[in-house]
Amino acid sequence: MKRMYFLKLRSFCSVAGKALTALLFAMFLGVSAFAQTNGTIKGIVTDENNVPLPGVTVSVKGTPTGTITNANGAYTIASKGPEDVILFTLMGSLPKEVAVGDKKVINVTLVTDTKQLKDVVVIGYGTASKKDVTGSITTIKSEEFNQGVLTTPAELLQGKVAGLNVTKSGDPNATPAVVLRGPSTIRTTGGAMEPFYVIDGVPGASIDLLAPADIESIDVLKDAAATAIYGARAANGVIIVTTKRAKPGQTRLTYNAYVAMEEVSKQLDMLTGDELRAYLKKNGQTLIPVLNDDGSNTNWQKLVERKGYSHNHNVSFGGSNAATDYGGSFNYLKNDGILRNTSLERTTVRGYITQRFFDNRLRLGLTVTNAHTKSNDIVQAQVLSNMLFYLPTVSPYNPDGTYKEYYARTGSGTLNPLSLINNNFIKTDDSKTLITGLVQADIFKGLKYTLSLSSQRNQNNYNSYYNHASGLAVNLNGVATRKAYQNTSTVLESYFNYDKTFGANTIKLLAGYTYQQDRTNDGFGITTQNFSNDALTYNNLFLSNPANTSQIAFDNNPISTLRLISYYGRVQYSYADKYLFMASLRNDGSSAFGINNRWGYFPAVSAGWNISSEPFMKNVNLVSVLKLRAGYGVSGNSAGFNAFSSLLIYGTPAGNSKFLYNGNITNAIGPVRNDNPDLKWEATATTNIGLDFGILKDRISGSIDYYIKKTSDLIYDQYPVSTTQYFVPTYTANVGSIKNSGIELALSATIVKSHGFTWRTNLNLAHNKNEITNLSNEKFAINYIQTAQLGGKGQSGNYSQIIQPGYALGTFDLWHYMGKNNNGVSTYQKADGTITATQPLTTDAKLAGNAQPKLMYGWSNNFYYKNFDLNFLVRGVLGNKILNATLAGLNNPVDSKIQNIPHFTTNESYNDINAYLISDRFLESGSYLRLDNLSLGYTFKPHTQSIKSIRFYATGNNLFVITKYRGIDPEINIGGVTPGIDNNNFYPKTRTYIVGLSASF
Repeated sequence: MKRMYFLKLRSFCSVAGKALTALLFAMFLGVSAFAQTNGTIKGIVTDENNVPLPGVTVSVKGTPTGTITNANGAYTIASKGPEDVILFTLMGSLPKEVAVGDKKVINVTLVTDTKQLKDVVVIGYGTASKKDVTGSITTIKSEEFNQGVLTTPAELLQGKVAGLNVTKSGDPNATPAVVLRGPSTIRTTGGAMEPFYVIDGVPGASIDLLAPADIESIDVLKDAAATAIYGARAANGVIIVTTKRAKPGQTRLTYNAYVAMEEVSKQLDMLTGDELRAYLKKNGQTLIPVLNDDGSNTNWQKLVERKGYSHNHNVSFGGSNAATDYGGSFNYLKNDGILRNTSLERTTVRGYITQRFFDNRLRLGLTVTNAHTKSNDIVQAQVLSNMLFYLPTVSPYNPDGTYKEYYARTGSGTLNPLSLINNNFIKTDDSKTLITGLVQADIFKGLKYTLSLSSQRNQNNYNSYYNHASGLAVNLNGVATRKAYQNTSTVLESYFNYDKTFGANTIKLLAGYTYQQDRTNDGFGITTQNFSNDALTYNNLFLSNPANTSQIAFDNNPISTLRLISYYGRVQYSYADKYLFMASLRNDGSSAFGINNRWGYFPAVSAGWNISSEPFMKNVNLVSVLKLRAGYGVSGNSAGFNAFSSLLIYGTPAGNSKFLYNGNITNAIGPVRNDNPDLKWEATATTNIGLDFGILKDRISGSIDYYIKKTSDLIYDQYPVSTTQYFVPTYTANVGSIKNSGIELALSATIVKSHGFTWRTNLNLAHNKNEITNLSNEKFAINYIQTAQLGGKGQSGNYSQIIQPGYALGTFDLWHYMGKNNNGVSTYQKADGTITATQPLTTDAKLAGNAQPKLMYGWSNNFYYKNFDLNFLVRGVLGNKILNATLAGLNNPVDSKIQNIPHFTTNESYNDINAYLISDRFLESGSYLRLDNLSLGYTFKPHTQSIKSIRFYATGNNLFVITKYRGIDPEINIGGVTPGIDNNNFYPKTRTYIVGLSASF
């Protein structure tokens, strides 16, 4: 193997040493000796309604002296003299300062700051006021999150963010596909199409570490002006998650719980046993007795599916005083899938503590989070197909209770679905732990230093077993697979923030350094067979007895270490809160790429104009906010690469794994990947122009954005090359380009706001056009890439989609259906324009639409009447296509003696030998409108200091969907390079009913 080139740590130690010396010197300058107090101040703090406020932080400004008001709003604090100033702070209220003078009693009233929480946006390595933001950023607060049985936090955002497409089936163990502003790559491995996640400042942290109830807000950074500060990993957008923490002066305890019932929202309309017999009799056909017909009427979908019951519990606590912030949470989720033997069980534990020293100039923090997930799964690819195809005229069991099988039966659906579920199982045990240490120091006024060190460990154990009776391991006497892999990621972040205001000018500076090391695939995987019995399943693999070494298979997942080093800076400037400017630059180096292209630069620049702050707008009372934004930036995509991506790799060549050497069977070793010293990041340049507005004192507000996103240096690993120049006939190179352009609209309005009733509504619309613009250069040339080999009877070598310049990713390339001939046989158009009643050639396929939606939308409404609240969300897409390959495969009247057919097929001629062929006949509209969420709640506020509020609620998810699509559900996965395909692999979507409560103490 070629020598691995490692990035060397640039000279950081000397800089860090000098910075640390200056930091310690500045901190000790802040330590002052305190004189003996000469009195105490007492008082009561109330709100605007003269109600006592507990938990208010009361401190002597400029000193560490502080206290908290009690349940009656009362406090007592020591004072050194009349020159002291008492500071009163409470999250959600405007702070207040009062000079002591000769006062012994100081009573104050705190006024609610309604914009304090809503006006803060996380921008990466800091926060900003919403009015100062020049990039395209959407913030979703916890009270706006979706409600439901959510197995990953990404589902909180479905239908909430313009341009963000989140699709998920009913599978509890599947992660949703998340695509922001269209696909920007033709790679799928390692989350190459996914946004980059940042959790509480930790870049690259796993989103599965968090329970939805622990999240305070989510900021979605869309354009490169906002994302470029994260450099080589931000081309698909950045999602920043902020977890809940105690507010200053607050002590809290909450309990959230729900129970839920899930059911299949729709089944495919297959024939019963009697209906199939009648159909065959009508066409002069009969089933083979006993083997294919024992007189049964078996509904395999009903036997395989079930009602799924779930429950979730979250306990969270926290507190904050003058010197310490602390808190923790525990979350337990049990989610049973609607397919038997599928389930997810997750326990999440989180704790944090922050201690302040030297008059709050130094803050030390530690956060620990662990998510432990156990999942049970089945061989879905087989079960989902066989529950449709398997004959309904056969019973599940033999007289002795064993599963009835007939392995000699040909066609599709040859394995008993119940046997597949109960004689094969997959168990996964995954533990993720994130530990983050934080140091923050105020060196002097305006200058803050932050140092964080995080370590994330992911231990994944995979176990599966096919027993003696398994139709997937006939005569193999049990097949066991065990895999155990550990991935670790260590991230060091060190940066300075400097804020300065002078006159009408405000400047904010950021300078930082990042070091990250990812070690992956530290473990092994092995498959073996031939056990004497099934008692121990996958345990004790040494009890297997394979006949030869070829029956023992080891995973080919080499361990690797990847390093990333980054330097970054940002400057933000505003004048009179009217003219805004931001520029950033990040320099990233990664050991994943070629020696000639290890380092890359990712710049961004943006500007904003708060038009509503201009003097000529003062008399325009109708408009409260009007801001014009424009930005340009470049971000990169390095996801999905390991340390060997650009190197010459030796391994076992395909089709030549063993050879005889000196009388021994030996592994063949040879080159399996060419080296490319010029391999580098994919780079995405985004231009974004936006307008933010508010009308009638923000009763109506929103934004509109237009963007052009161009990705160059697309990486493809199958470029054909000559073996006279290279070891391997395919090459990994940066060649292609892809473009996305679109427009987004977000609107929020308070339609009604009276003393007892409030109605708020939010609407978001997004249009995106995707286009592959190039796949070749002067060195590597390829005209198109065929994708989506769906298989099916006689179609194993066919492709159904094509990646081709001038067309969108997910463009379908299919035979063109021309109706039936006089004999009732399906006909198709050939490339020369003639019509054929036989199966066409692959060269006869034609382009036929694509899977990318033309419009995505979400519309949510919130109603409040006294203590009642009612919320609903409608979302959907328009203009996309779905290839219903499931229906095509089922539509096979000729084979109805050996496999089931849907009612759709009863209208076909029994003589139609081509009915099942995948063609544009089965290319359907994927548009839909879904009532995704409907919740009704009642909040009870008892008159006691110990209980703040209790809310009871009932929620329904996926209550109805309006669509013309004939499959189970139109929300087909839109991620990857083969989006929009339904091919006997869709875990049914569920309809969910939930009751729950939220209690705050």
